[in-house]
Amino acid sequence: MLEVSDVFKNYEGKPLLDSISFKVGEGEAICLLGVSGSGKSTLLRIIAGLESPDFGFISFNGHDLASTPPHLRDFGLVFQDYALFPHLNVYDNVAFGLKMRRMDQGDIAQRVANSLGMVNLKGFEERNVIDLSGGEQQRVALARALAPRPRLLMFDEPLGALDRALREELLNELRAILHRTKIPAIYVTHDQEEAFAIGDRVLLLHDCRIIREGTPEDVWANPGSAWVAGFLGLGNVIEGRVGAMRTSRGDERMKVETGFGSFAVRCVHKHSRGERVRLLARPLEDQKEANLLRGMVKDVVFQQDRFRVTLDNGLYVILAEAPKTGRRISVKVKVECLA
Repeated sequence: MLEVSDVFKNYEGKPLLDSISFKVGEGEAICLLGVSGSGKSTLLRIIAGLESPDFGFISFNGHDLASTPPHLRDFGLVFQDYALFPHLNVYDNVAFGLKMRRMDQGDIAQRVANSLGMVNLKGFEERNVIDLSGGEQQRVALARALAPRPRLLMFDEPLGALDRALREELLNELRAILHRTKIPAIYVTHDQEEAFAIGDRVLLLHDCRIIREGTPEDVWANPGSAWVAGFLGLGNVIEGRVGAMRTSRGDERMKVETGFGSFAVRCVHKHSRGERVRLLARPLEDQKEANLLRGMVKDVVFQQDRFRVTLDNGLYVILAEAPKTGRRISVKVKVECLA
């Protein structure tokens, strides 16, 4: 098991990582999700041993890795730019790390064959890597990382240079490989679809800290903060003030006055009358709800099987049928308190 404990890192005199702690269990895939510059890649480099933390430590199965150089940590790395050796063919790229370990040639050949088979590149051994497509090159990079049978796999925006269709294809294959090999993995990305598709747990980095972690289902259902809700695009984040309040059996119901109207909200947080709060109004229509989003239709965009409808007040809803531009509408939506 990998353990990251209380890691701090400054960059150009400013904090980049502040008290970062988490664990990766056996066979678990976690995703570090955040905007560019949030410290995700730096954290990955610290775990790999390519950079040192200003404070804190990294351990694997209880062993502190501070004095262990990168090549002895037995971790596999896959980068966005592939980092392949252009002068070597596919076989030699995949075999490179094995040759550095002075393995028997027969074992190397077997490992290379197995790794290329896992990434659907059987028969590509003699191909020049510079003649391959971007997707094929990324498969070679993955095969090279898998060949030494690492204790941990790390991915730094591995699919960022690929088009959407190819990205989805490789993401599905990568998830299947991780499940089959049960190698623990850390996957760094700014793309929430990738993170939610491949991660058993998602860790969101913001303002130097992990501000939310949990299963994809839990994070989606309970974002916990306005930033997480906005970053994931869960709906409309609305500010308001607490008005009338009523508590029954530990369940607090309150009326929140906002610039978009009054909303009745059930909340588990403790609030006082007049306190400023932030609400999340999820855009999907919910006929069971009493809360309404109202406005005049300003724009309608088709998205797969539904329509994103932007209102003149800046809010938006998702509807099964497209209303006409200029029409005033009222839509029942779920509204929840973020904090």
